[in-house]
Amino acid sequence: MSSHLSNNRVFKQNHGAMPAKPSAFVRPHITKQQALVRVVDSCIVLLSLWLTIAVLKQYWPGEYDWNDLYLSYGYSGLLLFQFFAEYNEVYYSWRGVLLSNQLFRIASSWMLTLATLLLFFFFTRAVVDTSRLTIGIWSVTALSSLLLFHAIYHYTVRVARPADSQTMAVGIVGANALGQRLTEAFISMPALGYRFTGYYDDRKLEEGRRLNCTEHGYLGDLERLYRDARSGKVEAIFVALPMAAEHRVRNILEKLGDTTATVFYVPDLFAFNLVSSRCVMMQGVPCFSVYGSPFDQEPLDGMLKRVEDIVLSAFILCLIALPMLFIAIGVKLSSRGPIIFKQKRYGADGSSIEVWKFRTMTVCENGADVKQATRNDPRIKPYGAFLRKYSLDELPQFINVLQGRMSIVGPRPHAVSHNEQYRKEISRYMLRHKVKPGITGLAQVSGCRGETDTLDKMERRVSYDLHYIQNWSLLLDVKIIFLTFFQVFRDPNAY
Repeated sequence: MSSHLSNNRVFKQNHGAMPAKPSAFVRPHITKQQALVRVVDSCIVLLSLWLTIAVLKQYWPGEYDWNDLYLSYGYSGLLLFQFFAEYNEVYYSWRGVLLSNQLFRIASSWMLTLATLLLFFFFTRAVVDTSRLTIGIWSVTALSSLLLFHAIYHYTVRVARPADSQTMAVGIVGANALGQRLTEAFISMPALGYRFTGYYDDRKLEEGRRLNCTEHGYLGDLERLYRDARSGKVEAIFVALPMAAEHRVRNILEKLGDTTATVFYVPDLFAFNLVSSRCVMMQGVPCFSVYGSPFDQEPLDGMLKRVEDIVLSAFILCLIALPMLFIAIGVKLSSRGPIIFKQKRYGADGSSIEVWKFRTMTVCENGADVKQATRNDPRIKPYGAFLRKYSLDELPQFINVLQGRMSIVGPRPHAVSHNEQYRKEISRYMLRHKVKPGITGLAQVSGCRGETDTLDKMERRVSYDLHYIQNWSLLLDVKIIFLTFFQVFRDPNAY
């Protein structure tokens, strides 16, 4: 003890006061490899244009000279590709992502780059002063080179098995579902450099606590863990216990601090059934969103979604303006009542909105009790049944989209009375209102259109709605819109 105090006095004399306890700070994980890949991609975009011009000048008749205009194309393409690649999370550290998924993101980023580039140069009339053959070959060459480079990179860095001498022996504290998920990642991705050895757990072998580790080894209890960590038998340790065991986890981490093992803590956030989850760093403090909108932390995504809605709805309304006029006349002549049926429904964040439809029934229910349409419903007249079968009654909702109440793609809005009923019966039902309701949605193109006469049908529809929110992207919206055109003409559930 006296020796320790003496050392402290010497430290104070030489260095001043003892340093304060360091404050906790978590740094974002950004690898140097990601920065290198960005540089290589930029070189590919620029060099592929230069090589295209050089080859054409050598072997193809005509004037193909490297000039300031082509240089503008090259640098503009480079900057735009970096933007769209970042937007499509090409460089995001998705360890274990499928190669096909990665290549699709790259191809999408390059196609968006070309579309933006050609549109800009078309309006500036610079496109007329360049060779379309050059731009065409450059487009194909750059895309092919980017895909080839990333395929090679994926294989050499993420798939190829490292030498055994470069791997770390890994143990997982917690033989549970989260621990199994980590195990699958280690085994499927040997390039991570982790060699899974087994589980450490001293909980009882019963469902909900500890799983039976028959497929992968059970190494022992926590005392065995501490011995293996001190001896170097296990070099990296992932603690994957439930967050409810906070004090227990704290005690484990405290004891592992007496070893040289690398220790990771893995919070079991998946137990919360995350919706549009992401990690936000607040001055080094990691904050995990559990229930969120895909537009909460990315205002640019919200702007792009709104631009998509305005452009597409305005274009579609120009095409359907005359058919809507004839439909309106037919509604007026077929039965008494208003042409447009307006109903209160929930919008984004549960706000009240008014949704428009061509009236297809003899009644306009908008109260506390709204009966769903059923097959051979007597309230639906033949003309209304025709409109409902091909979703023509939904056309006025494109006006709702321009008004900002709805989106073209999103969870379908339900009557207020149905919302109040199902929010009590289906867990996380109201989370489908984290985005604007849509004219069409993932549930509708997945066979969940029409009457929800059972709770299971509504639960299935809600699961698709939440999956859409979790995985939203402009490309997903385009896919749903494309599938909707085919679904309208062959859906037996439409009535």
